[in-house]
Amino acid sequence: MSIRAAAVGLGWWGGVLGEAAARSGEVDIVTCFARSADSRQAFASRFGCQAAVSFEAVLDDPGVDALILATPHSLHLEMIQAAAKAGKHVFVEKPLTLTVPDARACEEDAQGGGVVLQVGHHRRRRRSNRRLKELIDGGQLGLVHQLEATFHVPKYQDPVATWRADPDESPAGGMTGLGVHMIDTFHYLVGPTKRVMAYSKRILGRWGIDDTTVVALEFESGPLGSLTTSLVLPQRCDVSVAGTEAIAWSEEDGTRVFRQSLEQSSREEEPVEDFDALADQMAEFAACVRDGARPETGAPEAIAVVEVLQAIIESLRTGRSVDIADVR
Repeated sequence: MSIRAAAVGLGWWGGVLGEAAARSGEVDIVTCFARSADSRQAFASRFGCQAAVSFEAVLDDPGVDALILATPHSLHLEMIQAAAKAGKHVFVEKPLTLTVPDARACEEDAQGGGVVLQVGHHRRRRRSNRRLKELIDGGQLGLVHQLEATFHVPKYQDPVATWRADPDESPAGGMTGLGVHMIDTFHYLVGPTKRVMAYSKRILGRWGIDDTTVVALEFESGPLGSLTTSLVLPQRCDVSVAGTEAIAWSEEDGTRVFRQSLEQSSREEEPVEDFDALADQMAEFAACVRDGARPETGAPEAIAVVEVLQAIIESLRTGRSVDIADVR
């Protein structure tokens, strides 16, 4: 009982999501749309689907149950609103939107249209991050004091003009495309953010977007955190949690986990099963569409991330710390 989906936004990540949908065995890509006719035909040939002539044609197609959106962030609101009006369920890449009011409007329209809205915060699903959560909840780390995350992807070593390198689409440097994953993972681990202070620079200065951004965070549950993103440094994706009894690390994009107790002088690696988080979120999306269940990363979780992103942007603008309550 696979659901029938339309892929909208057919760039690099649109292809990644299309492959994940196929691996899930739960989502059939039946049609696709992008503004470029060449992109539509290339994607249709790759995935064996139809190529729609317009976004409106996708919405009017009775053979489409849901949309998979991998479009520029600024287009998410209007596309989700149109999909909800047409009764199409939506899987949308993170961040949900760039502002809190737009994010809340997405939630309201999805609810009003009776459609599932799921957001692609898949990294919390990595086995190592799930293990961090088990250790925190089980008390093995003691009282959590600090969290750290680093996410580097050298996306823009070649100065290619894409929408991801547009500061209007990617404010706060790598925080928009990368850091929001780690914010969601932080929230999964210890709960919502209370306050942030951000710094961002164009150290290379070859593009219109900052290449290094650092954020200090305070969480409502008590711990402090730090989050660093870079668009030029060597690949890295790590999360660590430090408590009074032990420290645990999720490294190499959630594929390895380490732990060090208070009594140990060095850390030890724990075995982690290989896991396809992208296919898993697609399978969950299909199940929610079929059964009316609520996705793990639905509108409330995505809105909490957008609140932090908006606070980071405000902190960069003012040079001051920003309480999340002030943007909520």
